[in-house]
Amino acid sequence: MPVSIWKKLRLPTLNDMKMVLNLADRTISKPTGVAENVFVKVGKFYFPADFVILDFVADPRVPLILGRPFLSTAHT
Repeated sequence: MPVSIWKKLRLPTLNDMKMVLNLADRTISKPTGVAENVFVKVGKFYFPADFVILDFVADPRVPLILGRPFLSTAHT
């Protein structure tokens, strides 16, 4: 999730993380932090999710994509 969206949503304080991401365009990015236990509403249910926060310019045409671990939790 971009830092700009994190600020707009007023999510909890970021926790430090030691992670380096290799992106699809072969660049390397170090996350700003992780927002843990953020409740995401799916239908009428709420699920806790962790979001890795990156400092990049967000494209409003591209939605946030929740990964397989979240989807497998949401289907149980």
